[in-house]
Amino acid sequence: MKGHEKSSEKLSPKVNALLIIDVQEKIIKAIFNKDAITKNIKKLVDAYQILEENIFVSEQNPFKLGATISELLPKNGFTKIEKMEFSLANIQEFLKELKNKKITNLIVCGIETHICIQQTVLDCLQKGFEVILVSDAMSSRNRVDHEISLQRMIQKGAILTTTESIIFELCKTANRKEFKEIRNIIIR
Repeated sequence: MKGHEKSSEKLSPKVNALLIIDVQEKIIKAIFNKDAITKNIKKLVDAYQILEENIFVSEQNPFKLGATISELLPKNGFTKIEKMEFSLANIQEFLKELKNKKITNLIVCGIETHICIQQTVLDCLQKGFEVILVSDAMSSRNRVDHEISLQRMIQKGAILTTTESIIFELCKTANRKEFKEIRNIIIR
């Protein structure tokens, strides 16, 4: 009975952030299933900007690997993080901003699944964040690296979802005034 009472308690609202990890010009060329991944990241960014705030875009060594693909950049209101570290969780400014904005949930997309995404996710899980992996909006050069990495992150507590699923979850209801716009993003 006690467990039942606890589960029905109202928790304070969770605050989400979308992490777009290293979707850069020179990396994307070799990525497995890059066209579908790019399309899904674009849908996610467009829908997220309508439904939520708190978007972070990271770039791994941008001087060597190029900038984020311009069509995948949010139109406004995002934080860009240039890094040499593979894990975003090692960047103090990033952690400070998450703390200041009381962000508890990280919705993750980008490349490469088995390197920067995996290291960021494992570190963030250890720090107590809930991490949602948008599996069809992330990839690696090799499919096996992507698949094994997803399994590893799930075993450590990450939650697996898809682009369409997370967009509808963030939208919550078809009664929302933004729903028509969201539906149009999904079907394109």
